Amino acid sequence: MKNELPTIAITMGDPVGVGPEIVPKALSENSVVRCCRPVVYGCVERLRAGVKSTETELVFYEIPSIDDAYRVRGGIPVVDPSNLSADDLTWAQPTAACGTAMAGYLTAAIDDALDGRIDAIATAPINKYALKMAGIPFDGHTEILAHRTGTRNVAMMLAGDRLKVVLATIHIPLAQVPATLRTETIAEIIALTDHSLKTRFGIQSPRIAVAGLNPHAGEGGLFGNEEERIIEPAIDAAVRRGIDASGPHPPDTVFFTASRGACDVVIAMYHDQGLGPFKMIHFVDGVNTTLGLPIIRTSVDHGTAYDIAGTGQASARSMAAAVLMAAKQAGWQRRRQKR
Repeated sequence: MKNELPTIAITMGDPVGVGPEIVPKALSENSVVRCCRPVVYGCVERLRAGVKSTETELVFYEIPSIDDAYRVRGGIPVVDPSNLSADDLTWAQPTAACGTAMAGYLTAAIDDALDGRIDAIATAPINKYALKMAGIPFDGHTEILAHRTGTRNVAMMLAGDRLKVVLATIHIPLAQVPATLRTETIAEIIALTDHSLKTRFGIQSPRIAVAGLNPHAGEGGLFGNEEERIIEPAIDAAVRRGIDASGPHPPDTVFFTASRGACDVVIAMYHDQGLGPFKMIHFVDGVNTTLGLPIIRTSVDHGTAYDIAGTGQASARSMAAAVLMAAKQAGWQRRRQKR
């Protein structure tokens, strides 16, 4: 029975952030270890430091590769593709070596997922500044995942029990959002969201609400015309494909009605439009999952939390939720493949 559980790779993330603490905390929860076979991609010594600071009792064992994971008994196997010197690290003080290591954990997990050795990836937070220090030309997880898997169209979804939000644009200045929005791109995101809800979440007939960009969704052009020029044609294109998409909806009401069950997901036009309402509801248990990839990837929806790193205070609820969601998505995928 144990071997039937999906194998979930958990990347440790930033060695000096809260990743080494929330990983052992999450893996100490019965609901997590019952749903999967966890393998951590990270540094054993940093994980042991996390065990010490959180006063958990988890045991980690380093293994040469994912192929050796089945041999570990009475603990959690750890794959470490880095040459990180844990003795030189201090909590909340990122270095170039940290940036190299955190990217190495992720790319190793991606490669094993592409090879079919693991069923899904759940990621702890990384630090964009440390990536830059290491000379890595990507802003975060999503960009690395898309590049490594050769995926052109990806989208970020934040998911919780009450609300799911997909972003049409991600990490760009607010002033650039109107010029960045394209009808074709929004139409692709709607279609990608529809497909992902069916294949990864088991929702047979997804209801997708699309938020407007401007106050009151432009109110007939009074407050902007992006709705009429860009967003409405994208929704129309999706509807012609048989997708249950509606909008553009006023942004100040659509998230509230969605949280009450009016739809299955909201597509937001920019980062804070979607994440502000989402985190009001799911600040501690929200999960970030990347749509469009050939592999399953979930993540915590928070950062490295340097202000509390090393203190043992960081909540592991989002990390645990990310692992649980990764296992559920892997289960849906397996069932689809058996049909």
